[in-house]
Amino acid sequence: MSFQPPASAPETPDNENQAVRQHSSHNHGVQGQSLEDALQKAGFYPPLVSDVVDDALDGRDCVAHLVHLETHFDRAEVRRHITVLVLTADMLVITHVDDQQLDDAGEQIVAQISTESVPVAQIRSVVLSYMYAQPQNYKPSDPVRELTLSIAWSGGQRLDMGPASCGDPQCEADHGYTGTIAQEDIVLRISAEADGLQAVQDAKLFARALRAVNTGSAAPVPHVQSMAPRPRSGVFGNRLSRGHQQR
Repeated sequence: MSFQPPASAPETPDNENQAVRQHSSHNHGVQGQSLEDALQKAGFYPPLVSDVVDDALDGRDCVAHLVHLETHFDRAEVRRHITVLVLTADMLVITHVDDQQLDDAGEQIVAQISTESVPVAQIRSVVLSYMYAQPQNYKPSDPVRELTLSIAWSGGQRLDMGPASCGDPQCEADHGYTGTIAQEDIVLRISAEADGLQAVQDAKLFARALRAVNTGSAAPVPHVQSMAPRPRSGVFGNRLSRGHQQR
């Protein structure tokens, strides 16, 4: 999906006020899709993923969600995996699903699934990193081009190291190593070009909801008000009719 920034309107007071209003609405609106719709749109084994997430929630209500489907290349293969974050009033439920092909024909496939439930009281930090294009021409209505969401709760740290240098290109002395330490347990990168503007907006809204619950602020109202009845309770309505995604 290609991204084209919106055409800029003439800088008049009315247009500027309108841009501010659009910016406010853009940042504080509701999420674009329900959790069930987001899983169906992702198309990565939606019935399986929805059942796993439903089971991990243990009957809790969904306050906010973030569904992120990532594609990467592994030699000659295209690999995909999905991460689903669901926020409840007291828990952050993380589900990760990956698949693996066991034979060359692609007829034997297994899904590897992990779930983790983190009490929101244990979350130490929620970091949002933004990327804007052409910041010198920034307008309040300009969308974020890329957003990285980092959540830390276990105290685990990532260390990135590399050879140190003195800045002299002719110097061959050993200056040891230098590096940076980042505290993070999960990192999701959402791009407007790859995932769409709404996906970036949904990530911002999810982070805002997580901060509100984590800091004890007024909790946001769950965006899913009602669901169709189903045999066992959960946040999902009727089972998704589409089958597993074909490779």
